[in-house]
Amino acid sequence: MLFLLTMLRKPLFIILSILLLTGSDLFGQDSHEQQIIRSIATEKNKKKRFSHIMTLGQYYKENNIDRADSIRSVIVRESRNFEDSIRFGALFYNAEVALILGDLDEYHNTILACQPFLNKLKSPGIQFKVYRHLGYYHSNQQEYETAKFYLKLSLKKALRLRDVSKQSEAYRYLGLNYMNSNQKDSALYYSDKAISTGRRSGNKAVLSQAFNVKAEVYEFFGQIELSVAKNFISRQLAEEINNHLLLAKYYREIGYSQKQIYNLKDAEKNFRKSLEHSRLIYDKRQMALALTNLASVQLDKKQFKKAIANSQRSILYLTDLNDLNGLGETHNILGMVYQKQNDYTKASNNFNQALIYYESTSNREKMAGVYHNVGTVFKERGKYTTALNYLNRSVEIREQYGAKNQIYNTYRVIADVYKDIDNTAESLKYMELYLNYIDSNTILQAANKIAELSESYNSAQREKINSSLKDSLIRQGSQKEVTATRLENSQLRNNFQMYIIIAFIIIIVMAGLIIFYGWNQTKIKQQRKEAEMSQTLLRTQMNPHFVFNAMSVIQSYIFDHDTENSSKFLVNFSRLMRLILENSPKEHIPIPTEVEILEKYLSMQKLRFQERFEYSIDANFDLYDESANIPPMITQPFIENAIEHGQLHTVEGGFISVTFTKSEGMLIISIVDNGVGRKGSSINKKSSAHKSMAMEITRDRIENLNKKYKTDGSLVVEDYNKELEIGTKVLISLPYTTESNR
Repeated sequence: MLFLLTMLRKPLFIILSILLLTGSDLFGQDSHEQQIIRSIATEKNKKKRFSHIMTLGQYYKENNIDRADSIRSVIVRESRNFEDSIRFGALFYNAEVALILGDLDEYHNTILACQPFLNKLKSPGIQFKVYRHLGYYHSNQQEYETAKFYLKLSLKKALRLRDVSKQSEAYRYLGLNYMNSNQKDSALYYSDKAISTGRRSGNKAVLSQAFNVKAEVYEFFGQIELSVAKNFISRQLAEEINNHLLLAKYYREIGYSQKQIYNLKDAEKNFRKSLEHSRLIYDKRQMALALTNLASVQLDKKQFKKAIANSQRSILYLTDLNDLNGLGETHNILGMVYQKQNDYTKASNNFNQALIYYESTSNREKMAGVYHNVGTVFKERGKYTTALNYLNRSVEIREQYGAKNQIYNTYRVIADVYKDIDNTAESLKYMELYLNYIDSNTILQAANKIAELSESYNSAQREKINSSLKDSLIRQGSQKEVTATRLENSQLRNNFQMYIIIAFIIIIVMAGLIIFYGWNQTKIKQQRKEAEMSQTLLRTQMNPHFVFNAMSVIQSYIFDHDTENSSKFLVNFSRLMRLILENSPKEHIPIPTEVEILEKYLSMQKLRFQERFEYSIDANFDLYDESANIPPMITQPFIENAIEHGQLHTVEGGFISVTFTKSEGMLIISIVDNGVGRKGSSINKKSSAHKSMAMEITRDRIENLNKKYKTDGSLVVEDYNKELEIGTKVLISLPYTTESNR
C-alpha cells in the first residue's frame, strides 16, 4: 500500500503506465520487475526515470508481450520531451513490439518514421538498425531489389562495427529476401553465412535464429525433412537459453512441417507446445497462431466444431492486435472447414475475408493459396468456368511470387476440373505436370526421415536426463580400479610429470620468443609511424603557400630597391629553412633550437605583414639549465594558424605569445593570440581543413609520446576571450625530457 501511495505522487504517465500494467496484484511480479518499477516510482530526474521505463519495456518485450504492448504508447509519447537519440530509441521499441504482435501497418509506419534519424544521428549502430528494418519492410512489399540495397547497407555497418551478431542478423534477412524472390542458391548461401557468423558470436539466440532461417528456406522450396532438421537445432538452442518467444515459433513451424506429411499426431503435439510457451510470456499473437494451426489439424481430423471454436478464438486475439496476415490465415482455415461441411456460403465469405486481409498487406503468396481454395469451392459446386478462373489466377501469382512447388497442387485440381467437363486432352496435360513433380514416395520418404530425426532428438533428450545417473554408476564401478592403478602406475606418473615440466619449459621459452617478437614488431611499427609523422610534419612545415608568400615578399623588396629589408628577410628565410630541414627528422631538439626556429619564423611573418602585430617567446630558465628537450616544430603549425587564419594583421593591437614552462613533470606550452578566433576563421573552409590537419598531426604525436613515456599528455584548444569568442588559446602538455633522461 505504501508503494502505491508513493507512485501516486508521480506524474500521470507513471500511474497510467505502471498501474495499468501491474493491475492490483503487485505480488504477481518477479523481483526484477518490482525493482525496476520501484526505480521508476522513486526517481526524480526525468531523463533517468524515462531510462528506467525503457528498461521495463525491454524486460516486458522478453517476458510479457502483453505488457510490452501496453507500455509502448506511453514510451513514444514521453520520449518527445528528450533529444533525438532517446526519441529514436522509443520509436524503435514501438516498431519491434508492433512486429512481434504482427501489426505490420504500425511496424511499417514506425520504421519509415525512423528513417529521418539517419541524418540526425550518425551512430553506425542506429544506422544498422534502420537499414536492416527498411530492408525487411521493402521485402514485405515485394520490392526485393530495394530490400537488398538496404540490407547490404546494414551488412556494411555491421562489418564496420565488427559485431558478428549484427552481421548474422543482416545475412539472415538477406537470405529471407532471396528466398521470397525465389532465388534458392542465394537464399541458402546467405543463410549459411548467418549460421557461420552466428557461431562466432557465442550468442545462442542469434545462432538459433540463423538455423531457423535455413529451415524456412528449405521449407519454402519443398525440402521438408531438411527444414525440420534445422528447426530441431534451432529449438535445442532456444531451450538451452529458455527463450519462450523463439520456442513458441519453432514448435509451431515444426508442427506445420509434420502436418504437411500428414503426421497429425506430432503436428498437434507441437502446436500445443507452441501454445504453452506463448502463454508463459502472454504473447497473444503466438497463442492465436497456435490456435489457428490446431484448427487446421482438427480440420484434417474432421473435428469441425473444435476447428471452428479455435478459429473464432484466434480471430478475437488477432483482430485486437491488428495482425492482418494472421487474420487472413485463420479465415482461410475457417473457409476450408465450412467447405468440408458443404456450407459454401460461409466458406466463400471467409475466403473473401481472407483475400481482403492479404490484399491489404500485399501478401500475394497467401492470396494464391486462397484463390486455389475458392477454385475448389466452385469446382465442387459445378461452376467449372469460374473455378478455372480462380485456379489459373492462383497459378499466375505463384509463378511470380512465393514457393513455386505449391503450383503443382493447383495443377492437380485443374486436371480434375477438365476431367469433369470431359476435356481429356487438357486434363492429361495438367495431370502430367502434376505427376512430373509429385512422386508417390516423396511424402512417405520425408515422413520417415522426419520420424528418424524426431526419434533421434527424443533419444538425445532421454540420454541427457539419464546421463548424471550413468556417470555416477560408472564412477562408482571404476573407483576400485582407479585406486589399484594408482599404485601400479606411480612410476609412469612420475615420468609423465617430468615430460609435463619439460613441455612447460619449452612453452615458456616459445612464449617468451613470441612476446619478444611481438614487442619488436610493435617497436618497428612505432618507429615507422614516427618516421611517417616526421615526413608529414616536414611537409606541413614546408607549406608551399608560406614559401611562395616569402618569395613574393623578397621580390617586392627587390622591386622597391629595399636592399636592407630584402637582405634581412632572405637571411632569416634561409636560416629558417636550414633549421627546419636539419631538425624535422630528429625525435627531440633542445628548447633553444625550437625558440630560434619560432623567432625566425615570427620575425619573417612580422616583416611580411609590415609590423602589424607583436609577438613574444618566453621559456623558463629551468628549461635551459636542465637542457630540456622538445619534439621539433610541434608549436609552429598553431603559430601559423594564429597568423594566417587568426588574421592578426587585421586586428588592432594584434599579438601572439608563446611560453614554455615545466609543471608536475610535464612540459607545458601555451600559444595565445587575440585574432578573429575559431568562430571567425571557421567561415573559411580551407582554413578549417588546415587547422584540423595540424591538430590531428599534433594529437597523433602526443599519443605516440604518451605510449612511449607512459604519460598523459594532451592538446586543448579554446577561445582566448570566451565571452566575445575571439582569439585562440592552445595548451600543449608533453612528457618532460632532458638530454640525461632520454
